[in-house]
Amino acid sequence: MELLVFWIVYPFLWLISRLPFWLFYKVSDLVFILVYHIIGYRKKIVTENLELVFPEKSSEEIKTITRKFYMHMCDMFLEMIKSISISNNQLKQRFTFTNLEEIERIRKMDKSIIVMCGHYASYEWANSIQLYGIDFKAFGIYKKIKNKYFDKLAKDIRARFNAELISSSETIGKIIRNQREGMRGIYFMVSDQSPKLNRAKFWTEFMGSTVPVFMGAEKLAPKLDIAVFYLQVEKLKRGYYQATFITISDNPKEEPAFKITGSFLIELEKQIRKAPEYYLWTHKRWKHRNVPIPKDAVIFKRN
Repeated sequence: MELLVFWIVYPFLWLISRLPFWLFYKVSDLVFILVYHIIGYRKKIVTENLELVFPEKSSEEIKTITRKFYMHMCDMFLEMIKSISISNNQLKQRFTFTNLEEIERIRKMDKSIIVMCGHYASYEWANSIQLYGIDFKAFGIYKKIKNKYFDKLAKDIRARFNAELISSSETIGKIIRNQREGMRGIYFMVSDQSPKLNRAKFWTEFMGSTVPVFMGAEKLAPKLDIAVFYLQVEKLKRGYYQATFITISDNPKEEPAFKITGSFLIELEKQIRKAPEYYLWTHKRWKHRNVPIPKDAVIFKRN
């Protein structure tokens, strides 16, 4: 059944990916009409999240952000499909980096790098970094797709740009092996997801509410002495993004507890407040805000 679903869906994805960009974004406009106006996909969740985070905004302002968000979300989803066939040159033109010298600086320290990403703008095209000739192997840490054929497709797409996907359960082992073999890796990690309640051991404030947070980078970086960056991605215009590496820590072993996670959340909040339409508001990030915090949990305050 998984293979049948794949062979039914994949040809349509491939055809969409081959469209010239002017027509490609016309398709995105049609998807927007379907998702926003007809289906109303998660509109209640989006509205509730925006009203929670921006209580000072009027209903009209919330509606405007909501509409802009859905337009961006549809673009972003279609751009993931475009990755199937986009050329190296096209990708480098549409997703650029402002300060790759930061990568070279860490290379001279002979360290690997964890790049903390948020569900903001677009991080999918960040794998283009391998096209710039950096002396690092790029890895994307992800949650496996249930359909093994689509999972393989996701891995094959990254492989086109000399990047590699590794599942969250494989991350520690993979990094340790790479370190032992002397391989410098740059590991892209989406870090603003909401952990399951039975794993919610660390809580802090995010956009005005106390919520549980993942501590993957916070734990891995000091243990393996890996530098940490935040990937600040900005949407310049439709189909064009610019990324900047913001240093969180060069020497994580020397950082106080929770500094890495706290710094990441501060940087992400700055971007959300500046241009909220590019955050993934369909994401149930605040679903645990009203539940009792477990007695064994740690609540930390950000500086």
